[in-house]
Amino acid sequence: RSHRVLRIADLLRPSALLFSPTIPAERPPQGDPRRFSADPAILQRCSCHVAKMFRFACLFLALSGATAFVAPRKLHAMNTRLAASTEKEKEEAKETTGHQVKGFPEPSAEDKAFMEALQAHQKDAPKLTFAEEIRSLVAYSNGFGVMSTNSATEEGYPSGSVVGFAVEDDGNLICSFSFMSSHTNDLLKDSRATLTVTAADFKGAADARVSIMGDCEKIPDEEREAATKKYLEKHEGAYWVQFGDFTWFRLQNIRAIRFVGGFARAGAVTPEDYAAAQPDPIAAFAAPVMNHMNEDHSDSTLAIVRHYTKLEGIDSADMVALDRLGMTVKCSRKGQFFKMRLGFPQEAKDRKNIKELLVEMTKAAAAGSA
Repeated sequence: RSHRVLRIADLLRPSALLFSPTIPAERPPQGDPRRFSADPAILQRCSCHVAKMFRFACLFLALSGATAFVAPRKLHAMNTRLAASTEKEKEEAKETTGHQVKGFPEPSAEDKAFMEALQAHQKDAPKLTFAEEIRSLVAYSNGFGVMSTNSATEEGYPSGSVVGFAVEDDGNLICSFSFMSSHTNDLLKDSRATLTVTAADFKGAADARVSIMGDCEKIPDEEREAATKKYLEKHEGAYWVQFGDFTWFRLQNIRAIRFVGGFARAGAVTPEDYAAAQPDPIAAFAAPVMNHMNEDHSDSTLAIVRHYTKLEGIDSADMVALDRLGMTVKCSRKGQFFKMRLGFPQEAKDRKNIKELLVEMTKAAAAGSA
């Protein structure tokens, strides 16, 4: 039989597939054993369909070969550009440190020098350990926190309640709950809980808070009297804890403690370190001392900060924390606020000693600026 020879050029042209003439069907002469008994019209249509299918197959192979030849080159070029971009980002990251906020102008040379000097000063500034800060925060807080429990009614969902608490000498926390409270029923079903406590002067993300995770279980009857006494020392007017439908719980078997002291100050404390630490004794009366200094002697605090840090450009300084090792001061510079730590010349022992140290530092600052 004679058939048309299909060329690649014909196959790559759409018209070759859609508008090419059909292949005529040639019938063998009469008496030839190869002669078909089928209708010639049917044979002609079948031959046409087979030819089109063959053209599609050839076109697919031709295009696949072209794609296989081109794609690796495009993929290699894309990988090269991606690698170059990644290397550029790495180089840029090496030139910057700390939190980078997009959209803000690059700090000036003066501002960079100030931040570096501040970081150098803060590196060696005396401060309490995280465990001491946590024990002090919990002991001198307002005695309320958010207790998170596993809901007894909404399976798989957490529940949160504001509860009062008091701290025992070993760091365990005691609470008195009514049987009508949802968190009481939660704890009776599942004792696992977390208590989140904020600092007494908490106002936002820049202030300290701690989360303590453990088992909150009922206190034995023989310990109820001691628990009541401890709780009423913290909450003097909480007469209702002695009502018949209230019962005592203790957050104990502490498993994890997460502390956030403010921006760039966060970490975990082991239950052992937490139990071994004690609240700072000076922090117990820090609030009235700081209020007096901030209201009547803020200029002295600013002079102390400038003298002992040697940092220039600080516009204001207010005490926000006080302990036996020093003070935490909230300062402003060019309209920006930040906290910094300033140590005492020696460790403070009591309230009288705090006054003596502040007077000494004020005189040293005045002499240094004369």
